[in-house]
Amino acid sequence: SRDLPRRSVRICPLCRSLVAMALRAVALALLFSSAAAFMAAPRATRVPVAVQSDFSGEIGAPKNTPGVGAWDPLGLLDDADEDRFNRLREVELKHGRISMLAVLGHVTTTAGVRLPGYISNSQDLKFEDVPSGLAGLGAVPFAGIMQIFVFVGFLELYVMKDVTGTGEFVGDFRNGYIDFGWDKKFDEETKLKKREIELNNGRAAQMGILALMVHEKLDNNPYIINDWFGAHVDFNAGF
Repeated sequence: SRDLPRRSVRICPLCRSLVAMALRAVALALLFSSAAAFMAAPRATRVPVAVQSDFSGEIGAPKNTPGVGAWDPLGLLDDADEDRFNRLREVELKHGRISMLAVLGHVTTTAGVRLPGYISNSQDLKFEDVPSGLAGLGAVPFAGIMQIFVFVGFLELYVMKDVTGTGEFVGDFRNGYIDFGWDKKFDEETKLKKREIELNNGRAAQMGILALMVHEKLDNNPYIINDWFGAHVDFNAGF
């Protein structure tokens, strides 16, 4: 196969501004959802007693820790009813799931895994030419960024929701197409345990992907923890 000439890809200032705005929006959304997730408040004067008693038994709330109640520094649960709590929990779950995928994608692309072929034939740009992390957004053509937004919007409106109306709890999205049969495979106690595992993993992933983005911008070393074990990752070497 012949080598195709490489051309530098220039991103217009407007495109860069849109990408930067999108990143700030994602970061803020993750921060706010994380704050709401850990729930409640350490002082009785912060959150009404009724709210504490209503939601202190929900999955994800601190358990068996004397003196630790629910944590809600932004007061998102002040005077909240069940509908508001459920909306916040759904947002938290979605952000957690997206963040878990984001961390996995970050690790995978950093390991050098790429799709075959071209991401843009017109710009002679292959998938293997796109770096990892935030730097990758600057290399993806504007049309590609828009395709991502459209695809995510489609999932939000038509797939990642309880289309059938048979969901057993908040975040139990049943669209009538994808069903692994977990609702029949596990008993109620196991379901609760797995829901709590997902919630906590999602919370950790939200903090994790934010940390990767921050350290990439600070010194281009998002996997700083690897240095502690003598396994430095030369992030985006060659790009």
